[in-house]
Amino acid sequence: MNKSWTIILRIFKSFWASLVFQALPQNEIEILDRYFPFYQRLSHAHQKDFQRKLHLIFFTKRFIPRGGMEEITLEMKVLIGATIAQVTFGWRNVSLLHFDKILVYPDDYYSTIQKVYHRGEVNPKLGIIVFSWKSFVEGLINQTDGINLGIHEVAHALKLQNKLIRSGESVFFDHKVWIRYQQFAKIEEEQMQSISNSLFRKRAFLDEHEFFAVALEVFFEKPIEFQQEFPALYAVLVELMRQDPSVWIKN
Repeated sequence: MNKSWTIILRIFKSFWASLVFQALPQNEIEILDRYFPFYQRLSHAHQKDFQRKLHLIFFTKRFIPRGGMEEITLEMKVLIGATIAQVTFGWRNVSLLHFDKILVYPDDYYSTIQKVYHRGEVNPKLGIIVFSWKSFVEGLINQTDGINLGIHEVAHALKLQNKLIRSGESVFFDHKVWIRYQQFAKIEEEQMQSISNSLFRKRAFLDEHEFFAVALEVFFEKPIEFQQEFPALYAVLVELMRQDPSVWIKN
């Protein structure tokens, strides 16, 4: 199948999913209720919106086991899908269409190309997001340390998807807000590097892509602290992401 037909198929799947939406099965909702704090904090109406978004994600993605993993369990599928729904929650119809394959390894995996072990990565050429399940779970269990592999890799995919013009889903970031984010990010990055107890771990300062991914980890896991220490950067991220996690925490 050529690239154009692949894009058309992705768009059709997304459109069809929005038409045939039904409430999630009770066993999937129970997983969200038990293990996914973001969902737990939402109002009933927003939980319905979240379920609709998750349905769209399930409909447009394949979850593929790797590294000796025999199968993708329902729990894996729901929690990974929910992380994508969380990061994209501000846009009703954005589901990272280009990234239609989710690869899951049981543990950190070895890259024969880069000669290092990975916990996760994003491959825009192949439309793949990769997770180490062990590292994914570690990030999900601790919701207050500002480190979350799932959010980190989905943040990379989100930023790339916004730029993939011929993907059927792009340019959803408000351009003016994105420019302001870049300006504040540059200023705050310089300030953070001079603070020994920064909210942002050192990986954030590798490049602008890592800074954005780490910023979203902290945005979702430590919104109150983020808002207090770097109010301008937090405020512009609220605009960019079209949601305010500090509201969910307070409620």
